[in-house]
Amino acid sequence: MVFLVGLMVQSTSPIASLFISLHHNVSGVEPTREAPKGELFLYESGWKDGCAVFFYSLVCVVMHAIIQEYFLDKISKKFHLSKSRLSALNESGQLVVFQLMTLVWGGDAILREGFLFNIPQLWDGYPNHPMTFLLKLWWVVQAAYWIHTIPELYFQRVKKDEWAGRIRQAIVAFTFVALAYSFKFQRVGVALIVLHSLAEFIAHSYRLNTILRGEREDYIDKFLGLVNGTVFVSVRLCSLVLGVLTFYFGLAGAAPLLVRVAALSILVSFQVYLMFNFISETMKQRQEARQLAQSKPKKERKEKPKKEKVKKIQNEESDLPEVDQNTNKTLRQRPIAAKK
Repeated sequence: MVFLVGLMVQSTSPIASLFISLHHNVSGVEPTREAPKGELFLYESGWKDGCAVFFYSLVCVVMHAIIQEYFLDKISKKFHLSKSRLSALNESGQLVVFQLMTLVWGGDAILREGFLFNIPQLWDGYPNHPMTFLLKLWWVVQAAYWIHTIPELYFQRVKKDEWAGRIRQAIVAFTFVALAYSFKFQRVGVALIVLHSLAEFIAHSYRLNTILRGEREDYIDKFLGLVNGTVFVSVRLCSLVLGVLTFYFGLAGAAPLLVRVAALSILVSFQVYLMFNFISETMKQRQEARQLAQSKPKKERKEKPKKEKVKKIQNEESDLPEVDQNTNKTLRQRPIAAKK
């Protein structure tokens, strides 16, 4: 609010615009009578982007509060979730929205720039890779989101034991965004992040379904589990292929060898780490499901003899004459009457 008011005052407008507007444009002309369409504004990275990241991190805090109050809080009240499930709901609910926005916005940028049908564009002309307004704003919002998640831990009163994992996640994500943006890997970076956001969106959708359904298992859960596993593995393979094509082959001669090797090493290590965690978690879930399945027959075996015993007594009584059946019935009712 302070920045918006500052933008309306002439004396403080230059300072406020430093935070709100995007800077470091390298080309672009406003529409005129001679050129009604003008010229497309293109931008590059620079130090002033830090001010924009700070401002949009405040916007992310506001959007986070709106989603929490008007959607997630109402869902939690409806389903009466435990504290652990409520924490997981809040985390996955926020990330589903962010990953969907990243996927749609980034996918639109990829289609507009023509990267999808012309993959060599990801490295052609490096390091001269100017960005359109929407693509640069996308990168700024990515950095701003992961910065805002750290103060949100305090605002949302997240348990202290969950802080370490979430802060680690935010730092890793912000570091990846900052490195790709600073070293002018914006084109391959947007492709890799969009791929990753697809897997994350499916994973958190599956997690939300698991939280809300409770102990019940339905066909939607099985379908989402299958889709989650398939998409996760496919995204990891596509990311590795794209990384090798770009950093090993595409940028050979254009970027320093040390930078290319470091970037490819970080990417491969990250994909292997995610794949290892996914396999470990899948094996753990299958082991738990197997143990649960083995414990169920034991309970059924204990209950089965009781049912057979009752059935056997009923069959024996049905073979007796009617007078004897009535006598047995009266004898069984006496202890009940005595208890009363």
